Amino acid sequence: MASTQTYTNHRRFFAPWHFFVAPVLFINIIVVAKRAISGPAIGTAWNVLVAIALFVGILLSRVMPLRAQDRIIRLEEKTRIRGLLPAEMRGREDGLTREQYIALRFAPDDEVPELLRRIHAGELKTSADIKRAIKNWRSDDLRV
Repeated sequence: MASTQTYTNHRRFFAPWHFFVAPVLFINIIVVAKRAISGPAIGTAWNVLVAIALFVGILLSRVMPLRAQDRIIRLEEKTRIRGLLPAEMRGREDGLTREQYIALRFAPDDEVPELLRRIHAGELKTSADIKRAIKNWRSDDLRV
């Protein structure tokens, strides 16, 4: 049975990435750099460069899909919010940041208009503020 997602547990660690791949690649940079310092040569300098490139490349392979997913979430939320707002509030969703749209994905439909009002009033500025203000959390278990 899956647990209910909340503000405190919504951040996800992907164990193979966070606890194996990233640390091993980072430690590899340190090991290769130590070898390069103790025996400087073109080959050891190249190994340091390759170790850094591997780490950055693998990091980017994680960041790029997240960025694409953020764009999709923004589009989905913009469309959802437009349908939820009363006539007098329509158009106010256009001024939201990507982070605000992403935070609003956790809000149920009935809470969105009030959260949007509070965002525009300056009460809720950050995505963390928005997420903490949500009373009935709407799970997003599909995050990459």
